[in-house]
Amino acid sequence: MNIAENNLFEALKSAYVLHARGSSFYKLMEACSLDFIRNSDFKSSDATDVPFGPFGQLSMPYQKMGAIDSLDLFGLDELILFSFYLANRERYKNTIDIGANLGLHSILMAKLGFTVTSYEPDDRHFEWLIKRLELNGVTDKVTPIKAAVSSENGMSEFIRVEGNTTGSHLAGAKSDPYGDLTKYMVEIKAAEEVFRGVDFAKIDAEGHETVILKAVPTEYWADLEAIVEVGTTENAQAIYEYFTRLNVGLFAQKTGWQKATDVSDIPVSYKEGSLFISSSSEMYWG
Repeated sequence: MNIAENNLFEALKSAYVLHARGSSFYKLMEACSLDFIRNSDFKSSDATDVPFGPFGQLSMPYQKMGAIDSLDLFGLDELILFSFYLANRERYKNTIDIGANLGLHSILMAKLGFTVTSYEPDDRHFEWLIKRLELNGVTDKVTPIKAAVSSENGMSEFIRVEGNTTGSHLAGAKSDPYGDLTKYMVEIKAAEEVFRGVDFAKIDAEGHETVILKAVPTEYWADLEAIVEVGTTENAQAIYEYFTRLNVGLFAQKTGWQKATDVSDIPVSYKEGSLFISSSSEMYWG
């Protein structure tokens, strides 16, 4: 299957109810996406433009991030999110990318016409993010901010996990981080300000997601939707209880994006896919 011919993204959009990991469809799509990545110029450290289906040309030079590398940013779960952005290209205008990493999500949202504000606290990742925004010609659509998002403005300790810098996080967000750790202070931005006027948020906050979500003023959810990576069982429980009280819907990839009716429907780690939050009665896939 040739991603340049849009087939993969169209298949992911039309068969969204089959996105649960372990389904036959998921396994097939995963094999297709892995084949594409293995044979793409994304393996090159040079700034090479690569056809990326309906998103046009994409330049993402290869980058090591400890045991993880930039090719891992093209896993099937990420492609599913990209297909969701594509399905909603006429619905979202003002978006935020929390935990922007190298900027791939921000770049693709910008290529669809979204205005994006990207938050990335890691010094190294922020430099790589800036470079890739420039390479892809989206600096007019993406505003990068070197900061994390939390419940209030200020400073907080940040822990870089040198063995896998995609797992770096604010102190306290994860219990017992291991390996070679680098600690330093980073700026944090209050969710009340960050989410103001936003209609869509992608949140990959490495365990800090519950703090962020609870700090978003409840009235924002009338116009706001979000896709979140949930990091722990405790966070899944807290998020389910909180949004159930607010009467805001939760839709999980693990159930084919059906509305959650029990806490067991909520993912407890990235291994179970993402969670969509919306006041709508269903998740829009075009």
